[in-house]
Amino acid sequence: MHVVVTGSVQGVGYRYTMRLQAREAGAAGWVRNRHDGSVEAEVEGSADQVDALLAWMAEGPPGSRVTGARVRDLPPAGYVGFEVRPTA
Repeated sequence: MHVVVTGSVQGVGYRYTMRLQAREAGAAGWVRNRHDGSVEAEVEGSADQVDALLAWMAEGPPGSRVTGARVRDLPPAGYVGFEVRPTA
């Protein structure tokens, strides 16, 4: 899945908390800030793993305020682990 989350999602630990959540769920992929103030991620794993992470992304960490999310399917890329990438 490719996801772009909008709202107050930068400067609140969203990416690093998401990395922890992804590792707990067993999902793979990456997350990064975007210059427009949103957070972008690609997530893959089992349906349960991805659903758990998407549910977390809709709420975010304490201090964030998620106002929207655009989600689209992507073919699996074969990610191993979950990383925080530089801002794009």
